Amino acid sequence: MGTVVVVGVQWGDEGKGKIVDILARDADVVVRFQGGNNAGHTLVVGSERTVLHLIPSGVLNEGRICVIANGVVIDPGVLIEELNALQGRGYLTDEAHLKISDEAHLIMPYHCAIDIARERRRGEGKVGTTGRGIGPTYEDKVARTGIRVVDLLDEEVFREKLTQTLEEKNRYLRAVLGEDELDFATMYDNYRGYADRLRPYVTDTALYLYDAIAAGRSILFEGAQGTMLDVDHGTYPFVTSSNTVAGGVCAGAGVGPGSLESVIGICKAYTTRVGNGPFPTELHDALGERLRESGDEFGATTGRPRRCGWFDAVVVRQASRVNGLTGIALTKLDVLTGLDPIRVCTSYRVDGVSYDCVPPSARLLERAVPVYEELPGWTEPLSAARKLTDLPANALRYVERLRELTGTPFPMISVGAARDETIILD
Repeated sequence: MGTVVVVGVQWGDEGKGKIVDILARDADVVVRFQGGNNAGHTLVVGSERTVLHLIPSGVLNEGRICVIANGVVIDPGVLIEELNALQGRGYLTDEAHLKISDEAHLIMPYHCAIDIARERRRGEGKVGTTGRGIGPTYEDKVARTGIRVVDLLDEEVFREKLTQTLEEKNRYLRAVLGEDELDFATMYDNYRGYADRLRPYVTDTALYLYDAIAAGRSILFEGAQGTMLDVDHGTYPFVTSSNTVAGGVCAGAGVGPGSLESVIGICKAYTTRVGNGPFPTELHDALGERLRESGDEFGATTGRPRRCGWFDAVVVRQASRVNGLTGIALTKLDVLTGLDPIRVCTSYRVDGVSYDCVPPSARLLERAVPVYEELPGWTEPLSAARKLTDLPANALRYVERLRELTGTPFPMISVGAARDETIILD
């Protein structure tokens, strides 16, 4: 397997959890390299449904080493709750199977308070944040005022940093946002308890990964969210606060670019997004509602209903270019069963101008009119398909057309939520 990066190529929620779970069968190490618990990866194995927020999706494969790298922002309370739940089911009982970067930044209660208060004050201009404190944590990281895991483990350093930072945050909460101040003692005591629970797992993960790559171990790098939510390459400002693209692996996990061998993009057979922001192919009618219900399109983290629309080849082509994709895993093809015709966006028109790529301005994208191509649908169920020839002719034609429009091969096609409901070509 070598070293493989898995990224979302739309606005997140593409089904990365299931694909990582499958690919992890051939991996020794699975690494989460960015984001925080604003991401939710859903895995279905047999009759058991698991939702993960911080721990890599390969955890359900026995013996895999799970790494939470330095680019991730960690809410220790959420992480411990997730860890306890998994250990209660028999996973990660060996401490050596989970490694947490000592350089990862911590989400603190004031980050969440600021996140929620700011969003409330934006009114109709809301970004659509989950309120988990992700953005404010990355702000402190860039401002060099963040608190890292290594600081948490040193009682004196943690007390000093928390004292200084909380004083400033409380002034901001009170004077600017009109919110109540937060209590130092409660926060300090809670986080010192977190330190004791997490200490056995904390290590220099960048060094660990360097040694693992040098030893020829197979490593799977797992991203959160999607390319169109990347802070640099997404639909800014309606984006997340980290680099979700494949290039983010190098900084977010501390590995050199020459170490990465392939990049797999995860892509739905249609398009969804959560939160606000432009979405050219969004359906505001019964078809959109049907996709939402058939695809169970509700956020794994927040439960929010996802906005649904037709496949947008403009978005996926751009994601393929930015990430350097070597292949795309197509998910939720089965959700389109019964729809006829099926539409695919091939380009945009904005104020009379044709666009084959995503405009950099959110205002331009809001005015984008999708140019559609129609393909015939199918009525046959797909969940039993295990090879391409098992697909109905029109479903196969649809997959082939998406491959042509995106210019990227499809080594994997998901035809259901369960682990085994997958066509694996490569």
